Amino acid sequence: MIWSDLIQKIIFLSLIGLGILGNILLFMRHVHMIIMGSEKKPIDLIFTHLAISNIIILCTSGIKYITTDLHFKTVLGDAGCKTLVYLGRVSRGLSICTTCLLSVVQAATISPRTSLWRKLKPQTPWQVLPFLLLLWIFNVLISSNLLYHITAGSSLNMSRAGLYSEYCYMLPSRYTVKWLFLSLMALRDVTFQSLMGCSSGYMALHLYRHHKHVLYLHSSRFANSASPEVRATWSVLILMTCFLLYYLGDFISSFYIGSVFTLDSIILNAKLFLGVGYAALSPFILIIKDFHLASCWHAH
Repeated sequence: MIWSDLIQKIIFLSLIGLGILGNILLFMRHVHMIIMGSEKKPIDLIFTHLAISNIIILCTSGIKYITTDLHFKTVLGDAGCKTLVYLGRVSRGLSICTTCLLSVVQAATISPRTSLWRKLKPQTPWQVLPFLLLLWIFNVLISSNLLYHITAGSSLNMSRAGLYSEYCYMLPSRYTVKWLFLSLMALRDVTFQSLMGCSSGYMALHLYRHHKHVLYLHSSRFANSASPEVRATWSVLILMTCFLLYYLGDFISSFYIGSVFTLDSIILNAKLFLGVGYAALSPFILIIKDFHLASCWHAH
């Protein structure tokens, strides 16, 4: 049992460390493109914002894990619990919304000029800023109940609250307030993930049709080579599939914990890895995608 706990701690902290490194690389790459690039693309700003959101998720998860599971609980205090849980929830929402925005902008970018998607395409990175600001305001408000209901274990009567993590507790709230915020969170997740699924499906279908058209026009010698369109399609599908798997599992576990106030060790461990999985994995998917696309274009 001791060895399994130690292995779990090592894997989790290693995942967080690699995820932070990957997101820093992603952040630096796209900041460089925004500052030094000859063509400033709106998608670079979205990638930068996604990297920031993921870094906040990983940092809050790592700090909360170290202070609670490695017996430094007293370092947190009431303010620490509120800050970590609140920032973690806000950044999770920002990651969902930013990934959706990324998918929509990508769909608009590859759309024909006469399509409806094309009208949604921002022309400059600064046109994306109002949308990112709205995402911050929306997610800050939708998680505001945590600032009141989260507290440290040492500052309350344990019988009054449900355990949120190893040390942070959630105070009971009125039935209507609890279900209002849970419903808003569910509505946000369903809406943005549905929009993400539609835009990703549109991209995959568009790129597949374009690839078929290219194969029809070219000789069989070119048909056997891996086209950039096929690689881009697989990259989008892999990224969106990873997102849906991680966040669907995390949403179900979060909704269950918030609804019944009971915690099971299996659910907690699953939620632990699901909560940071996408934030840690997504930058490497995007970096690998860029390398593959670049090599493929050079080959052509």
